Amino acid sequence: MPLPLSVIDFATVRQGTSIGESFAESVRLAQHAERLGYRRVWYSEHHNMPTIASSAPAVLIAHVAAHTSTIRLGSGGVMLPNHSPLVVAEQFGTLAELHPGRIDLGLGRAPGTDMRTVRAMRRDPSAAEQFPQDVRELQGYLSGRSVVPGVSAVPGAGTNVPLTILGSSLFGAQLAAAYGLPYAFASHFAPDALVDAVAVYRARFQPSEQLAEPYVIAAANVIAADTADDAAAQLKTARRERVRAMVGRGRELSEAELDMVMDSPAGQQILHMLHWSVAGTGDEVRDYLERFAETADADELMVAPASPAADQVLRSMALLAEAWAPEGAPDLPPAAPRL
Repeated sequence: MPLPLSVIDFATVRQGTSIGESFAESVRLAQHAERLGYRRVWYSEHHNMPTIASSAPAVLIAHVAAHTSTIRLGSGGVMLPNHSPLVVAEQFGTLAELHPGRIDLGLGRAPGTDMRTVRAMRRDPSAAEQFPQDVRELQGYLSGRSVVPGVSAVPGAGTNVPLTILGSSLFGAQLAAAYGLPYAFASHFAPDALVDAVAVYRARFQPSEQLAEPYVIAAANVIAADTADDAAAQLKTARRERVRAMVGRGRELSEAELDMVMDSPAGQQILHMLHWSVAGTGDEVRDYLERFAETADADELMVAPASPAADQVLRSMALLAEAWAPEGAPDLPPAAPRL
């Protein structure tokens, strides 16, 4: 049996589109993933990023869940130091009561933004140091065994929303292992510690009520197209747009300026973040992901669609689904326009 495939969606605000249109695209993506047999779609908390609209994962999950039926939906992740554990338990407890058996709660400890925005959120920069204790407090609320006397999450208590620790370093791996929780590595943008972190997680894993054996989710950037040339063209565009978004931060760069940035140390550092990426035909992407899964020692793969246009993303997901499990894939949608 092939490993489960899932999707991370950033609610990308593409050039010339509105945030409302990006949310409509997220609904279509989740509906498409549901039809194709993907296991789950996750949304990641980011702030003050003009091209990423998933700043409020719980709200976005509620909207998408109302327009889908079976696929699991969750956060990849909620940046817990930005919030009180009680409020997160109430939000995801509400989601779990509205959509039983479909809600995941992935947790990270980074702010998901820059330091100016951290101050604007009234966040204490030292809050990340409390992450292990905050996870325990959140577990207590969701299980109905609150560690804060006299305080219960309503909704939330007894929903047992499954938690996953997200990470890109050994810290998250060690915490997930100690708490007996699944571990999702953010290899789609933080490639370097993947192998070491997963090895530490598996070696130190302690069984828990939620999880008897270690479970690893690893992420990779993916572009599948009808031809290798089309995929390569999409990847070239995606790489340029990633650098533009991260360097520009709302300031428009000319193509000449972008060319210079692409070749600079800063540009190369951004491109290194995309180390675990693949662009090709469905079969080529499948072969790469199979090798990637072995390298990552993964139990599930999280696909970060990297195609620059929404219709290309949907086509990419369909081509990968057909190549990954051809006997169960539905009819493919028509090919997206070539760049």
